[in-house]
Amino acid sequence: MRVISICPSNTEIMEFLGLSHLLVGVDDFSDWPESISSLPKLGPDLSINLDLVEQLKPDLVLASLSVPGMEKNVEALVERGIPHIVLNPQSLAEIEEDLMKTAEALGETERGVMAVQTFRSRLERVKQQSQRVGDRPTLYWEWWPKPIFTPGKINWLTEISEAAGAINLFADVELASVQTDWEDVLERKPDYICLAWVGVRREKIQTSIVKKRPGFETLNFDDDSRILILEEELYCRPSPRLIDGLEKLFHLLHS
Repeated sequence: MRVISICPSNTEIMEFLGLSHLLVGVDDFSDWPESISSLPKLGPDLSINLDLVEQLKPDLVLASLSVPGMEKNVEALVERGIPHIVLNPQSLAEIEEDLMKTAEALGETERGVMAVQTFRSRLERVKQQSQRVGDRPTLYWEWWPKPIFTPGKINWLTEISEAAGAINLFADVELASVQTDWEDVLERKPDYICLAWVGVRREKIQTSIVKKRPGFETLNFDDDSRILILEEELYCRPSPRLIDGLEKLFHLLHS
């Protein structure tokens, strides 16, 4: 099978299934696993070069709707008659479903079953550890600083927060992504600030960015340990790597 992934989270699903060796091309933003670095790059995920996709003669393209604007990729795949499936998980359960959907589409059902079992067992292990933790801090997740975007209730980071023995500060808002402002964040008084800016590498984000904001001192943070600078690739993509992020988050909050 010749497989193309045009979204980073789909590429990561292939690796979690142990099938990344089937990939013959990926989008520009796919950066894991390391083994894909030599594959043909097919353009940014919102602007895939479909001529290049066609030239690679894929048996299956893994498309996505995880970012607004990806619809045009799917429409082009349909128009050109290129075999594809569309993945768009919004929750941990839907990530499990997409592991199975992808495995079945590739004739690897058993790998799908094993991957789901691994995903679920790691999730349950952290949940059990969290049940033994008394303190459940509130987490302000920041996806983007200007304007501020943060995950709402209908988002995997609400689930990740709860599994880690914490609470998403904006879990009361019935949206996947919430546009708000710094004053709203301050009024809610988070116990931790989790910075995971979409598309920005962790090393480019500094705690001083937040500490310089007006009113930061009203949060009464004793030190910088309550400002967590996190890898966006472990928290902002609907992929099985969210479990890596969860395990790391639990350690940061409760160790």
